[in-house]
Amino acid sequence: MKKIIASLLLMSSAISMNAAVNVNRIEPTDWYVGMKDASLQLMVYGKDIKNADVTVDYPGVKVDSIARLDSPNYLLVYLNLDGAKAGEMTLNFKQGKQSKKVKYVLKNREMAGDKRIGFSNEDVLYMLMPDRFANGNLKNDAFKTMRDKTCNRAEPSLRHGGDLEGIRQHLDYFNQLGVTALWFTPVLENDSPSNGKNSSYHGYATTNYYRVDPRFGTNADYKQLIDEAHKKGLKIVMDMIFNHCGFEHPWVADMPSKDWFNTPEWLAPENQTAEHQKNIGMVDGAAKVNDKYLQTSYKLTPVLDPYASKVDLTETVDGWFVPTMPDLNQRNPHVIKYLIQNSEWWIESAGIDGIRMDTYPYADRDAMAHWMKVLGEEYPHFNTVGETWVTEPAYTAAWQKDSKLSEKNSYLPTVMDFAFFDRINSAKKEETDDWWNGMNRLYNVFCYDYLYPNPKSVMAFIENHDTDRFLGDGKDTLALKQALSLLLTINRTPQLYYGTEVLMNGTKSVTDGNVRKDFPGGWAGDKHNAFTAEGRTQAENQMFNWLSNLLHWRQGNEVITKGKQTQFCPQKGVYVIARQYKGKNVMTVINGKNEANELNVSRYAEIIGSHDKATDITNGRTVLINKNVKLRPRQSMILEF
Repeated sequence: MKKIIASLLLMSSAISMNAAVNVNRIEPTDWYVGMKDASLQLMVYGKDIKNADVTVDYPGVKVDSIARLDSPNYLLVYLNLDGAKAGEMTLNFKQGKQSKKVKYVLKNREMAGDKRIGFSNEDVLYMLMPDRFANGNLKNDAFKTMRDKTCNRAEPSLRHGGDLEGIRQHLDYFNQLGVTALWFTPVLENDSPSNGKNSSYHGYATTNYYRVDPRFGTNADYKQLIDEAHKKGLKIVMDMIFNHCGFEHPWVADMPSKDWFNTPEWLAPENQTAEHQKNIGMVDGAAKVNDKYLQTSYKLTPVLDPYASKVDLTETVDGWFVPTMPDLNQRNPHVIKYLIQNSEWWIESAGIDGIRMDTYPYADRDAMAHWMKVLGEEYPHFNTVGETWVTEPAYTAAWQKDSKLSEKNSYLPTVMDFAFFDRINSAKKEETDDWWNGMNRLYNVFCYDYLYPNPKSVMAFIENHDTDRFLGDGKDTLALKQALSLLLTINRTPQLYYGTEVLMNGTKSVTDGNVRKDFPGGWAGDKHNAFTAEGRTQAENQMFNWLSNLLHWRQGNEVITKGKQTQFCPQKGVYVIARQYKGKNVMTVINGKNEANELNVSRYAEIIGSHDKATDITNGRTVLINKNVKLRPRQSMILEF
């Protein structure tokens, strides 16, 4: 028996020695010389590639180390590129008696890292969903080679066919509106199946980190769009997700290592049978899979809570967002290196001007800080905004770079202002009293700006793709104008959501797709075209023109982007925020009452001084400010003098 076993082992060894070397894919697909960090991780995919030896004969390049993971089908090769020049190098893979040569391209950078300038508070970001904005190429609506072959605009949660070409064809629209930066929800491949009612049209289930989803276009299309946007003065912000990937990513079916994901036990083969998958359901609003699956609690406070229990913190950080989005383990140094390189690759290859990081606190805090530190060293003037969905300023401020509220530096330049979002959406339903309600909610948020190391690098918004539309199911333009007047004049970096300028509304009461409707006119045959003045209704044109006027006024306006901010406690329903810079003044005046009111100018003498008149930017009219100013119900004014 022993002789038989020994013979079989020898046969197996001989087969292995003579087996072909399989290299199916290498990530990154190419790389750039001249980076401050000269190390490069190559993730090599290939059947039984694990035990291959790798050499390279190229000036300035050497193999630093090789990491052999648990799966036989991956190999991590760490190269040192210190001194390397651009060109095509050859990677030599050897396995037993077999070998394979693979070409790998090193490129010159378009510019040094310190030359890349990210978005700032001088910009106004316009957030849109590529699938829902405009369909510029009918040929990429669906692919037989992808798991989801549907494109059905009648279903709010299926793909509708919007793409990068549709966005490119409407770049002039953004210039007309007056925004200066575009934030797209994720454009990377989401090769996930649909169930006939739901799909990954939103883009948050990545299955290939180096490929634009073919239904949006190609990598070349993305680069072309960015280049043309730059020529028109528009910046592009890329939405990324480090917390999780899509269930159909190759890593899920064949885990590189047992700790590649958090709580990976559920991925065991016995838990992935067709019968088991069919039984996935919801119990009391939470995903119910089995006792091996850990669902995130969605509660972000434990990450910073000084009294947090281990179980609460584990559920937040290590729990999966949903069963179809496996939770990546950023504590694994190979995982975070992969993700860091991916963000650098998109900066270098596509020329993006910023990153919006999804579900920021759900990922490992130390690993994310390391990413931000590395990115900041390579691109000191770049910008990244993290989604930090807690509605208290103290929580948000602790995530910003150099915060004194945290013992750990996040190195994250910009955070999202969910406190402003929460308060403005409460205030719109209330009348302003002298203490807590209405515009007092905004006053009582801004008075804590001393918590932020850099308030102007806090991204404020009134709605986005994960919330109800500000208008809800109505058309209250008075409340909308008040919200936008504040948003575009306060000491913040403002973000708009697509379609607000043409009164798009909706709530999530039925489905998320109801707040992610198609932009009217983005599809051939649309009867309603809101891209043109001729196609818009009178009400839509009034809103578009009002906002466009305000946005163009804001561009390059140093009073708003650099000026000192002063706010006044709301009194008798009137709330005032002022900005001052080099002798110029702006006062945003909000009547928080549903009735006529009055601005008592004597109360604002420290701002008005000896000025006797001002221009109301919202309508171009002259306003006398040497006497009390009459205010219509819910009126908003932006006075410049």
